[in-house]
Amino acid sequence: MTQKENVIEAMRKNGGYATFQQLNQIVDFSTWKTKTPQASVRQIVQVNDEFFRIKPGLWALTEYKEDVLRRFDIVENNARSEEIFTHSYYQGIIVELGNMHNYKTYVPNQDKNKRFLEKKLCDITTESQLPNFTYEEITKRAKTVDVIWFNERRMPYRFYEVEHSTNITNSLDKFYELQDFRADFYIIADESRKSQFNSLIERNIYSSIRDYVKFFSYDHLVNQYTKESELIQMDRL
Repeated sequence: MTQKENVIEAMRKNGGYATFQQLNQIVDFSTWKTKTPQASVRQIVQVNDEFFRIKPGLWALTEYKEDVLRRFDIVENNARSEEIFTHSYYQGIIVELGNMHNYKTYVPNQDKNKRFLEKKLCDITTESQLPNFTYEEITKRAKTVDVIWFNERRMPYRFYEVEHSTNITNSLDKFYELQDFRADFYIIADESRKSQFNSLIERNIYSSIRDYVKFFSYDHLVNQYTKESELIQMDRL
């Protein structure tokens, strides 16, 4: 069996699709004569017509395209279905990254039943309720943040907002109200929105949080997720 056939077979076993993180777990690399099989997997899916990209880091078999899109409730050329899937997909990646680093993870109540691939977000987060870490009026605001990582003392470590098409100012306003915690703030969005973020964060009102708010593109986030997944997988071998 060729390397490409190995990847195809692994995707079929996974339901016709897989993230790079999943492929690194389910592909049998024992016969691959390479020291960097994960890099080979990335190249295989990118250059062969048997695969198509759904999102950065998420690929599927072309023969399964209609079935996979239906299972993810993605309607081609439908902006609303695209936005819903995109938002929960990146929320899920952020949650899994936090779990990898042994942080406690939280998503808002209104997002708990949204899906990261075929799992509900509530099934991969560690916290079913927001930890009671401060005054009620502040926790009310925190409850709407897309993803929060908490440290072992159940204090916020990082706040994440996924901004696919909504107003970045709303997220910055949330971060402004949460600035008194020793935490970092992240806007996750398409690279095309970085200039908009840079312009907004320079407003005087945000001067007190400017040094603590970072912009991560979707690709940057997925690359981090993939690399850290590979390191964990290598440690297990």
